[in-house]
Amino acid sequence: MATTLFRAPTVRAALRARASASSVKPAVAALASTTFTRGKATLPDLSYDYGELEPHISGKIMELHHKGHHQAYVNGLNSALETIEEAKAKGDYIQAAAVAPLLNFNGGGHKNHSLFWENLAPSNKGGGGEPEGALKSAIDKDFGSFGTLQTQINTALAGIQGSGWAWLVKDKSAGTLQVITKPNQDPVTGNLIPLLGIDAWEHAYYLQYQNRKAEYFKAIWNVINWGTVAQRLEKV
Repeated sequence: MATTLFRAPTVRAALRARASASSVKPAVAALASTTFTRGKATLPDLSYDYGELEPHISGKIMELHHKGHHQAYVNGLNSALETIEEAKAKGDYIQAAAVAPLLNFNGGGHKNHSLFWENLAPSNKGGGGEPEGALKSAIDKDFGSFGTLQTQINTALAGIQGSGWAWLVKDKSAGTLQVITKPNQDPVTGNLIPLLGIDAWEHAYYLQYQNRKAEYFKAIWNVINWGTVAQRLEKV
């Protein structure tokens, strides 16, 4: 599933909006590394069938998560971009800036999920197991061991209040791997490069695990695509 950087006129309008940079820049950053066709955000195809991640993640959850929730973020993002374009045509940059929260939420939701699907794979397509090569060396250097990384991510996931994500990121400034959390659909931005993201929203697990989210956090390691994580690290 390829992702590309898109610079839309509507995004430039948001950047020029007469609002504080802190409210606009995260929203625009949410559009980086996302997919667009003819100026519209699109739902990416998966490289595996919905049922291929079973029994760890049910096919029903995968279908609802992808076709339902992710599609809703795509629709919301396109709607926000259209609103900004209309405001730009009227010269109303205050209205354009007011859409920044929706741009951040839906743009972040689209970007986060696009990365998330690529982080998953069935066992016969590279899912599960442990990191190898340069990725393993980096994890051992910064966390001590793969087991310690797993524990830190699972602890971070359990500590999220409400909805959010846990990420393994590369800090370009420090040159190290770190575990961070993000609330809601806030995207990873700035000097932090997302390598691995795990969705802690209830829609990612509730149909199968109900309130036993710790079981979901444990099970998802069986379908993590470490090859994709390694490729992202190589590109940093």
